Amino acid sequence: MSLIGFEHVGMTASDLDRTIAFYCDLMGLRLALRKPNVAFLDAGGGMLEIFGPAEGATPSRDVPPGEAGMRHLTLAYSDVDAMIETLEAAGVPIVERPRDAHNTEMVRRVAFVRDPDGIIVELIERAPGR
Repeated sequence: MSLIGFEHVGMTASDLDRTIAFYCDLMGLRLALRKPNVAFLDAGGGMLEIFGPAEGATPSRDVPPGEAGMRHLTLAYSDVDAMIETLEAAGVPIVERPRDAHNTEMVRRVAFVRDPDGIIVELIERAPGR
């Protein structure tokens, strides 16, 4: 028995349609499956499963230091600086503007934004050779 690969990560959204539009129209994911309260978005190496409860949901909160949990979702792009310009023009909240990464063995450039529910999304350019 061996690992085949990363399948998906699940999240909850307050407005499923708005979240699908954000990730597909702005971030470049592809809608793979849509049902009334759930959608699967293809990120090119795994999926993002988004659950949209009929009664909505409260905004996400950041995981504080010392508390276990998911801190952010990371998506890789060929040009982080250009992607941030596009997102900024669309009114997406920028948490951290593009900069050189700390872990240069893995990542060349990095930036952070927030999705419509406040979830932090990291945008990266992979290090050469990755």
